[in-house]
Amino acid sequence: MSAPSAPKNTPRVTEREARQVAEAAREQDWHKPSFAKELFLGRFRLDLIHPHPLPPADDVRRGEAFLSRLREFCETRIDGALIEREARIPDEVISGLKELGALGMKIDPKYGGLGLTQVYYNKALALVGSVSPAIGALLSAHQSIGVPQPLKIFGSQEQKDTFLPRLARTDISAFLLTEPDVGSDPARLATSAVPDGPDYVLDGVKLWTTNGVVADLLVVMARVPKSEGHKGGITAFVVEADAPGITVEHRNAFMGLRGLENGVTRFHRVRVPAANRIGPEGAGLKIALTTLNTGRLSLPAMCVGAGKWCLKIAREWSAVREQWGRPVARHEAVGAKISFIAATTFALEAVVELASQMADENRNDIRIEAALAKLYGSEMGCLMADELVQIRGGRGFETADSLAARGERAVPAEQLLRDLRINRIFEGSTEIMHLLIAREAVDAHLKVAGDIIDPDKPLSAKAKAGANAAGFYARWLPRLVTGPGQLPRTYGEFNPPGHPDLSAHLRYVERASRRLARSTFYAMSRWQGRMETKQGFLGRIVDIGAELFAMSAACVRAELLRSTDDHGREAYRLADVFCHQSRVRVEELFTRLWSNTDDLDRRLVDGVLSGAYTWLEEGVIDPSGDGPWIADATPGPSTRENVHRTVR
Repeated sequence: MSAPSAPKNTPRVTEREARQVAEAAREQDWHKPSFAKELFLGRFRLDLIHPHPLPPADDVRRGEAFLSRLREFCETRIDGALIEREARIPDEVISGLKELGALGMKIDPKYGGLGLTQVYYNKALALVGSVSPAIGALLSAHQSIGVPQPLKIFGSQEQKDTFLPRLARTDISAFLLTEPDVGSDPARLATSAVPDGPDYVLDGVKLWTTNGVVADLLVVMARVPKSEGHKGGITAFVVEADAPGITVEHRNAFMGLRGLENGVTRFHRVRVPAANRIGPEGAGLKIALTTLNTGRLSLPAMCVGAGKWCLKIAREWSAVREQWGRPVARHEAVGAKISFIAATTFALEAVVELASQMADENRNDIRIEAALAKLYGSEMGCLMADELVQIRGGRGFETADSLAARGERAVPAEQLLRDLRINRIFEGSTEIMHLLIAREAVDAHLKVAGDIIDPDKPLSAKAKAGANAAGFYARWLPRLVTGPGQLPRTYGEFNPPGHPDLSAHLRYVERASRRLARSTFYAMSRWQGRMETKQGFLGRIVDIGAELFAMSAACVRAELLRSTDDHGREAYRLADVFCHQSRVRVEELFTRLWSNTDDLDRRLVDGVLSGAYTWLEEGVIDPSGDGPWIADATPGPSTRENVHRTVR
């Protein structure tokens, strides 16, 4: 069966045009310092994160009070097993969350919200997500990427007055960007918003609309055609979900997050008032990316909650399950997994707490830190859940209902593994996060030398860039030779008597940061304009940076807990073990920068795509069935039943 063509209305764009759209949407300047940006440049700015920032006492009081109410609600009103069985969050649970104020955790109290900080918002998501990841996803999609966050940053006062009170208490929101043939390449966005008098008329189809099945308000990204009086471009709109012409055609089902209200939404001649446009025409992608700068912190926050639960189950189970005369935890093969879960949970919580507090203080630009937290949290969360399943053995593969039916504790380990898997795809897949972070990591280089490697720039521009680059690198490169990480007493405050020595790990981070910057510079010198195609290399560069950031956060948090007499000795031990584990991974990644199979893989893929190995596929039956790889998204009226429902 031949592959079908793309939907007829999907714009045809070149690779260069797609990059230009993405580049225009990103924030171009750095007005505030960034710890992670400096880390990639070989400058270990510990002063930007240590001493660890702390929230004001009033924020703590309000946050803890809400967490107490939320915990009681979770324990008495939410049945996670029921949601998993019925693949739906009961309406009464959603109504109860509304009454509790959970829809307005991040909305200012003057609009009826709770006004919680990012730190306590994340703690709340970790708590509720541990009971039901589907509810965590509902609340996160509503507030982290749904209508409230873009309105908070870019909305007019009239829009805030109109919509935020509804969103704080009664109305669920959803974010609609992805389309059947458009994922991480928004240059090909097909949904249109054509100006018509005081309105815009929307036509198109949106896919994977988390909360879209039950949403009351939508933030929709659509393309405005350029015309007289209209700049055009991808633009953001607030849209009433029950507006005429909107049809939720399908509620999607997934391997995990079975209670997720995610669907396919069709727009057919939907009229949206111009007053509902967020920001100017053409600013939609910038609004989406800026919203995600802090919105991405919600996913790693829920991964922290998952890690805590994994640790609890692993500890309790491995202490009672015996093999060969002793508990399985005492066998090194299992003990190593428990050590990994404990140390990684501590480090991941340190990363999320630090990035969240930095977001609350607003003194630093955390776009890279938030992206690293999302990347690292989603990857490590899956690894911890997988290790828990392995520790549980056959019981880890068995469902909670089956365990309970035969008289054992209903531990949903396999469900957690299924539920967490989407986090490596949600809000930017791991592969896209690698590219996004890598672009920010080399921003300083591209600012001074970008024209040199741009094939479309004239010789005069290249000559000018060459002069600027010579001056920059003459100052920058010598600083990568030596640094405080080579002095044995640097960061001595992290080596208190009677505790593991964390100062040695911070010195390692400083040295590794300079090594990372040297590796990046060498790669740019070697590949120049082809650097962007070296995605394997760039991914490892980013992964090294993620490990160094996590090590730094773990050490800083351990010192905070020691200084406040809050399990300081145990925190130091956790940080020490994590850093030792992380250093092993970092050294492997450094080795793989230059010793890898990237070129061999590329050549093999060429053969696979050309059909040279189809003989290897023989001997099986493909159960996939018929149908196109990508559903037709041609605009027009819906022919399906509207499965949208409201929760009141």
